[in-house]
Amino acid sequence: MVACHLATHYSLNARLALIEERLGRLSTDDPSVIETSLSQYGDLVYPDKRSIIHKIEVIDKCFSHDTVEEIIHALETEAADSFDEWCAMTLKKLREASPLSLKVTLRSIREGRFETLDQCLTREYRISLRGISGEVSKDFCEGVRAWLVDKDFAPKWDPPSLEEVTKEMVDFYVSPLLSEPELQLPTASREPSV
Repeated sequence: MVACHLATHYSLNARLALIEERLGRLSTDDPSVIETSLSQYGDLVYPDKRSIIHKIEVIDKCFSHDTVEEIIHALETEAADSFDEWCAMTLKKLREASPLSLKVTLRSIREGRFETLDQCLTREYRISLRGISGEVSKDFCEGVRAWLVDKDFAPKWDPPSLEEVTKEMVDFYVSPLLSEPELQLPTASREPSV
């Protein structure tokens, strides 16, 4: 989390009470004072060799493409050139997944980069409702059947290939709801962010 800049500090669980106490005693919101206080109780992190952090360059290289097909092709090339076990495992997982879900997920991730949290949550809500409704595809139910109920691990995706997933299908998943109310978030009552 620290290496990906999703967290600023790391501390062992045993020190959390000390951190809470120290921050609770502060009478300022000066970022440098808070930073110093957090740093006093922080621990250094050394990811092991298998950590995903060591794959950041490969991830950026392969997943920066615009389509799922291009991402898979980049991973195939990387796996062939490097014999990287992580690339091979990632390709296997992508090939097992619902083609429609892969394209909907990529669209959601790409759009989410430029949206607020509220907008992202609204889109995810739409995707979830559309996924379980089965209006376009029964892939959600098929995945549950294949992995949790029958445990045959052989889902029959509809559509069965990336090439058969249309832009209209993906658009449907992220478009505003018509038959259900949109997600209503209590944004007006939220405390201002620091």
